[in-house]
Amino acid sequence: MATPDRFSAAAILREGGVFWITGLAESGKTTVASILARQLRQIGIRPVLLDGNVVREALGETRSFDREGRRNMAYTYARFGRMLAGQGQVVICSTISLFHDVQAWNRENIERYYEVFLDVPLEELKKRDSKGVYSTADHKEVVGIGVKPEFPKNPDLRIANFSDTDPESAASRILGECMAGTAR
Repeated sequence: MATPDRFSAAAILREGGVFWITGLAESGKTTVASILARQLRQIGIRPVLLDGNVVREALGETRSFDREGRRNMAYTYARFGRMLAGQGQVVICSTISLFHDVQAWNRENIERYYEVFLDVPLEELKKRDSKGVYSTADHKEVVGIGVKPEFPKNPDLRIANFSDTDPESAASRILGECMAGTAR
């Protein structure tokens, strides 16, 4: 079991584990996760990428975006991540999943768990809005507006993914933590 007394992030690359990349919609989770996956492949590691939207679609769960539906899906991503990591896989999970109970479950139940919070101000997210998430007329199911987010209390890595930080450098920071063998 993982404990808040951390392991070396490099252990994920050696033994398998979960990189949990979280943040609000449009914070760059999918992009950063995809770049991190590419960077890992370049050094000979073949990660499993679990993108929240892709997993939802694969499971046929494309309707439950209220708070409880989102929480249930977050636990689904977490259980998939734990299952794959338990088989020695390096898993990159990109998901909103901003629930303290899910974050705590991950730390308690995933042996090598590394939480990355992409911290982007709401005004910047609204500017990016490539999917029309923030411009929709009905905001009741939008995390950060209608659904209250529970931002990570102590992420292993917090990245301000805007302004001078681009997705490539954000992914490189995550990989750099692993290659340096440090956890914070």
